[in-house]
Amino acid sequence: MKQIKLRWIEDQVMVGTDSNNHSIVIGKTADPDGAWLGVKPAELLLMAAAACSSWDVLEILTKQKEPFKDLTVICTGEQQAEAPWTFTNIHLRYSVSGKVNEEKLKRAIRLSEEKYCSVTNTLRKGTEVTSDYEILPE
Repeated sequence: MKQIKLRWIEDQVMVGTDSNNHSIVIGKTADPDGAWLGVKPAELLLMAAAACSSWDVLEILTKQKEPFKDLTVICTGEQQAEAPWTFTNIHLRYSVSGKVNEEKLKRAIRLSEEKYCSVTNTLRKGTEVTSDYEILPE
């Protein structure tokens, strides 16, 4: 079983701490401007999807000795206009630089999203999750 701790600080500001004692600030102040001091909670979900899948893709490419130099993932999500602002679709765009075999990259992404990544597999049950990729020159 996984467990995190979320602690309220002030206004709408919280600190989330994971099972390894790493923390992240979440939320905004209560002032009229509503300045965000930390990550928006809904965007944590997008970060989790990108991070989980990226982890798998990096691990698979490394095991295959693919010569990647960099990986960036842009994760976008569309939400319903009204509460509870459910995500209706999430898209991951993988940008890899290096002389990576395209078929191996496609397979790594597919394995991550369909088999290994707990986040995208959980989201897929109620949200459309799509992806694409690009291989950039070194």
